[in-house]
Amino acid sequence: MSLSLLDVADLRGGYAAADEIVRGAALRVGPGEIVALIGPNGAGKSTLLKLIAGLLRPRAGRVRFKDREIAGLAAPDVSRLGLSFVPQERNVFGTMTVAENLEMGGFLDRAQMRPRMDELYQRFPMLAEKRRAAARTLSGGQRQILAMAMALMNAPALLLLDEPTAGLSPRAAEELFGTIVALNKDGVAILMVEQNALEALAVSARAYVLVQGRAEREGAADALASDPTVRDLFLGGTPAPMLNANRGDTP
Repeated sequence: MSLSLLDVADLRGGYAAADEIVRGAALRVGPGEIVALIGPNGAGKSTLLKLIAGLLRPRAGRVRFKDREIAGLAAPDVSRLGLSFVPQERNVFGTMTVAENLEMGGFLDRAQMRPRMDELYQRFPMLAEKRRAAARTLSGGQRQILAMAMALMNAPALLLLDEPTAGLSPRAAEELFGTIVALNKDGVAILMVEQNALEALAVSARAYVLVQGRAEREGAADALASDPTVRDLFLGGTPAPMLNANRGDTP
C-alpha cells in the first residue's frame, strides 16, 4: 500500500468547545485519488472538511497531510502546504470581477499569481471570457468553476469540495462532475462531500459513509453504490453507471 496523502484518525470537534459533531472520524486519501464522503444530513460531513482544512480547531485526533501533522494549524498555513478547501456557500466575492476573485485566491503566492491565472484561463475559457464581469453575474455552475479555480491558484495537491453541485441543475451538475474528473486526471487528489451521492460514487475510487460523526462504512465506490443497505439507507434508487474513476490508482 502506498503512503497516504491525507490520513485522518480519531478526529473530534465542532463549532464550540462543548460541541462535538465529528466523533472519532477516520479516513485517508491517496495521491491522485477521488474519495467521496457521503451520509445522511447532519452526519458531520461538512464539519469534518472544515476541521481538516483548519477552519475549525479539532478537540482531539490526528490529521496528517504529506506526512506532516496539520491538526490545529490555521487555514492559511494548511493552504500553503498544498491543501485547498472550496466551501458550499459564500465561495466567491460577488461584487468583485472574475479576475479579482482569482487574485484573492492566489494571495498566498503572489510571485506565481499571473502565470497561474493564465493557466486557469486556458483551462477554463469561460473565466477568460468573463474576467471583467462581476462574479455575481455568473450562473450557478460558472460560480462553482470560479470557486474551484480560486482554490487551484495555490496549486494544491489535494482539493476539498463541500457539496460542489448544491443548487445546480442536473446538466450543470453533470458538467461540474466532468470538470472534477478532468482536474483529477491532471493529478489533483480530491476529497468530496456531495449530496448527489450516486453521482459522486460514479466518479470516485473509494468512499466513506459518515454517520453521527464517524465513518461507519468504507470501501470501493462501485461496491458501496451497489450495496443494498447503503443504497436504501443513504442513497435511494439504483446504482448509477460508473463514469470514470481512477480506480486502478487506489493506494
